[in-house]
Amino acid sequence: MHGHGYPPQQPPTRRPSSGTLTGLRVLFVALTLLSCGFLSWAALLRLAAVTRRTLDWSLMAGAVVLNGCMVAFILNIPEDEPELTDQQAVVLLGWMLCSVAGTIAYYLYAEIRHYAPGGGLAPSPYAGYLPPAAPPVTSTPGYAYPPAPAR
Repeated sequence: MHGHGYPPQQPPTRRPSSGTLTGLRVLFVALTLLSCGFLSWAALLRLAAVTRRTLDWSLMAGAVVLNGCMVAFILNIPEDEPELTDQQAVVLLGWMLCSVAGTIAYYLYAEIRHYAPGGGLAPSPYAGYLPPAAPPVTSTPGYAYPPAPAR
């Protein structure tokens, strides 16, 4: 007659302190910068583990693949050449800059938005502002356009 009752409640997840969040953000941004983008996947892995969104997991997998392609590009440069050609250097530098800038920008944007108060949506600066109501429009005699002449 009586069921098992309600399942046990999960304790609410607590938000880490702001000092911990700032320290982790600095750590993962520095890891990405100091490794010239080769460890950019680490910041995206943390983000994917925290948010558990499919997009973040896909971006992390994409970063791993692109970093693997960058390593393959470096390994395919002939060793008999003493220096990189200009084209090789431009490709490698552009690849690293795009990887570093894109990873850092998205990581900081998504993590700050995830931990923002209000469930990930930043409050609008105009949240409590209502514009003054306009007076009702009435057609007062003498203030309207004259009627069109009949044809």
